[in-house]
Amino acid sequence: MVRKPPLARRIVIAFSLLTLIVSGLFSLAIVAIVHVVEKDLVGEELGRQMGLALTTYQDEGRVPEFGAGTRLHAPGLTSDHLPPSLVGLPEGFTEIDDDTQAYYAYRRSLNGQEFVLLRDQSEFEAREQILFTAVLLGFLASLALAWGIGRLVVGQVIDPIRHLAHRVRHRAQLLPLAPALAPDYADDEVGQLAQAFDAAFGQLGCVLERERRFTSDVSHELRTPLMVIATSSELLQEAELSARQRRLVERIDQASEEMRELVQTFLLLARAESGNAIAGQESTLRQVAEEQAGRWAPKVQRRGLHFEMQVLADDDGHYHQTFLRVVIGNLLRNALYYTEQGEIRLSLEAGGFRVEDSGIGIADQDKAAVFQSFVRADKTRGDGLGLGLSLVRRICQQEGWTIALEDREGGGSAFSVRFSS
Repeated sequence: MVRKPPLARRIVIAFSLLTLIVSGLFSLAIVAIVHVVEKDLVGEELGRQMGLALTTYQDEGRVPEFGAGTRLHAPGLTSDHLPPSLVGLPEGFTEIDDDTQAYYAYRRSLNGQEFVLLRDQSEFEAREQILFTAVLLGFLASLALAWGIGRLVVGQVIDPIRHLAHRVRHRAQLLPLAPALAPDYADDEVGQLAQAFDAAFGQLGCVLERERRFTSDVSHELRTPLMVIATSSELLQEAELSARQRRLVERIDQASEEMRELVQTFLLLARAESGNAIAGQESTLRQVAEEQAGRWAPKVQRRGLHFEMQVLADDDGHYHQTFLRVVIGNLLRNALYYTEQGEIRLSLEAGGFRVEDSGIGIADQDKAAVFQSFVRADKTRGDGLGLGLSLVRRICQQEGWTIALEDREGGGSAFSVRFSS
């Protein structure tokens, strides 16, 4: 898609182009009028002088004398000869401009005699050149003035739009107590745009509030049945069970624990998006990483894959334990879903960590979409709903972390998370 220039630049360019066209046409009209007037007036005057000369010639048998710059050529009547360049001129007025001099010529024939009246137009040409220079300077000045006025108009027109855009980009505008935009603008097109934004923000705020309440209510209501499941699993583990039954109970207990963490995460996110402070236990990156490695390493190894956790550099920061646990766990789960052979590696670095796998990888056109809700890179693999990476992105946005996805050398994917400095 062709990228258009900024609106301010387009306004200045349009203003300048309009002035260019109007001033250009006006300047060309002046030049054309000068030429037309020159031909009509000078031709009329030379015709009148030629008539006077012919009348004098008929009445007195002589030709009159004219002022400086004007002379009459008549074979047999004047001593000077007609230049070769003036021989064969058409009847009437003619403008001659050669390499040496410029003339106005008027030719008439009488009784076989050819009369040519010449007037030197050098002085007129000089004045004409001055006029054309003035027209050119006026044309350039009008362009410069148009550019300056365009910049001034842009400041008056674009500044309110920029101010409105800045306020629209401000996330606080979605808060319930955020002031309306429209009262700060006049009742014009910008004011109408602000009113449209107010209406859209109002509808979006209602949708977000309903979503927060739904998430909070559902998460709160799920805590009781999850507690029942976890308690029942503990009681079942104390009973005499076969090896297969014990494995099933352990799976139930592990699934309920993961569900409890997700519920707690959703509750924390809903509370944060409502503007409430988030309290929770903090842990170091290495503590949470070792805990998650202990949980996911057996699953990875049961799939015939190699799991490795490596500490490339120590990180002394303390982070929200629940959020960090969910981020690492979901990235490891995602790697396990899409890896058939090879390895999964969790690398700890100063200020962040990486989760790499040797799986099928993610196509370039799908990389931006995998962080959206209900989107999966390969729907034929795994049994997830496509919410894991979306939840990871929401947590990173909440905590000020950054997450990036890139291709792993040799095949597979690499997710890197960097903590805020």
